[in-house]
Amino acid sequence: MATWIVVIISGLAIVLALFSGLRSQLTQSNEGKAMAFVGLLVLPAISVWFGFEEQMTRAESTKFCLSCHVMNDYGKSLLVDDPSYIPAHHYQNNLVPRDHACYTCHTDYAMFGTALAKMRGMRHVLVQYFGTVPKPEDIKLYEAYNNRECLHCHLGGRKFEEEPKHAKLPNMMADIKANHLSCTSSKCHDTIHDVGSLKDATFWKGNLQ
Repeated sequence: MATWIVVIISGLAIVLALFSGLRSQLTQSNEGKAMAFVGLLVLPAISVWFGFEEQMTRAESTKFCLSCHVMNDYGKSLLVDDPSYIPAHHYQNNLVPRDHACYTCHTDYAMFGTALAKMRGMRHVLVQYFGTVPKPEDIKLYEAYNNRECLHCHLGGRKFEEEPKHAKLPNMMADIKANHLSCTSSKCHDTIHDVGSLKDATFWKGNLQ
């Protein structure tokens, strides 16, 4: 929908700009000046804004994240037929929306987290087109994965709160919630994408609709 709005507004802007250029004498009146102002400034600004919003929304999609060749193996890892692979387990069981899977779990890392993360996201785009793209197995997070991203969904959930393994040690649950004990590097849920082992993996061929 937003794409059509951009096309329509851009078309109007072009028409008004051409009209103002071809009939420059009309801009001598207040009405003509207003028309030129709308065609040359207001409509282009609106078009740019809607276009920006459209692309930012598209960039939240899993399809967008996997559109870079280097990310292909990360997409494949979502289909590994092994529930110990955390992203695969969440993706295959609809624990995260499949069309926004990357965005859901990496909101602090992609272009939609902090200002620093947005700058990093833009850097990824620039590297994709103008830099040296690393090998998939060499891609690392800038910082250790924060439990906050897990707790966005799991905090307060009965299965999470009443899980016996989360109470094996004194204050264990409190440490998990405070990010003092990592969900992904404490030998509990430490098999993430693991793209280096995909050649030996089997893949789920279930219905992804």
